[in-house]
Amino acid sequence: MTFDDKLLELCKKGERAAQEKLFSIYSPNMLGICIRYAKNLHEAEDVMQEGFIKIFTNIDGFRGDGSFEGWMKRIMINTSLNHYYKAKKSNFETSFDGIRESKIVSEDEEIPISRFSQEEMIDAIKLLPHGYKQVFNMYVFDNYKHREIAELLNISVNTSKSQLSKARNFLKNILLKIEKERKIIE
Repeated sequence: MTFDDKLLELCKKGERAAQEKLFSIYSPNMLGICIRYAKNLHEAEDVMQEGFIKIFTNIDGFRGDGSFEGWMKRIMINTSLNHYYKAKKSNFETSFDGIRESKIVSEDEEIPISRFSQEEMIDAIKLLPHGYKQVFNMYVFDNYKHREIAELLNISVNTSKSQLSKARNFLKNILLKIEKERKIIE
């Protein structure tokens, strides 16, 4: 039995110290997920707390079919989406570490994201219209497939694909403007 298995079993028994340990181990990653959907850090922390309550309340529902962390991520994403729909507002912050450039802009695009700072990318993504941003976020950063996005957002698969394509084009235009402004300043 691994450390995570032991911790999981103790959490299923409702042991407070185990729950605190699980929270301390996974909260940084879970907060990162919540921040991508929240308006600000405070809202993201609230959503994360709500997500952990759901995790601890439903921990017996984890069947072990996949990774426990993956199960928790899905709860955090769903909690974040539910919170968004309740509040009708959204914002975006994230890390681009490990994201393939082709997921952000189409492979045939002539604009490499490596020319932009992480802050410039985040600012550009913040400007995406809401529908584009949700699909873009779920596809690029959370690795959802279009079918899964369609189910979660109650849209068609083709709408998901279209929103991603439009988001990429919108983002490309924003990045080209940033680049153009840089050249004017230089």
